[in-house]
Amino acid sequence: MTPRHPLRTIGIIAAAALLIAALGFKPLTAYAMGTDDPVPPTDDGAKKKKKKNNLFEQQQQQLAQEKFLRDYRAARQTILAGNYQAGIAAMHALGHDEHPDVANYIGYSYRKIGNYDLSKLWYEKALAADPNHVRTWSYYGMWQMEQGNRLKAEDDLQKVKLICGSTACEEYRQLKAVIDGTASY
Repeated sequence: MTPRHPLRTIGIIAAAALLIAALGFKPLTAYAMGTDDPVPPTDDGAKKKKKKNNLFEQQQQQLAQEKFLRDYRAARQTILAGNYQAGIAAMHALGHDEHPDVANYIGYSYRKIGNYDLSKLWYEKALAADPNHVRTWSYYGMWQMEQGNRLKAEDDLQKVKLICGSTACEEYRQLKAVIDGTASY
């Protein structure tokens, strides 16, 4: 073993850490929490083809992830502004309906326009993609209240509490307020 070998290993590790930081990867827990800044989808097929992407492929993936985040945020803002049909179309245009944050906001939009069957379908798609997606559990609980299913909404509230680890998270407080009749979302 030459003295350069350990230095090369440290250099490789440092370069990998810098690459991860440059790509802006977020911890998986942020993804599970249903953040408004979701982890962008990755091209799993490309990973299977090559374990190591070349620099060009990494740059392309980073650009695609940045575009996803930019377009997701714009679609979300459209929905939060009350333009639900346009927001649904914008979320579909992302091309990642399987993403839990995307499916959740599609479900939310359908709930807000009163299409409860489609809303339920999309909430369940979001939960299939991420069973610990706290924002979806909160919104699904609100859906349950709107359907007159208070006990099911209270079950969903307990799931939110377990995922958050306390009653202090925003999703818990919002659903609790809806169940208590002091707010609507």
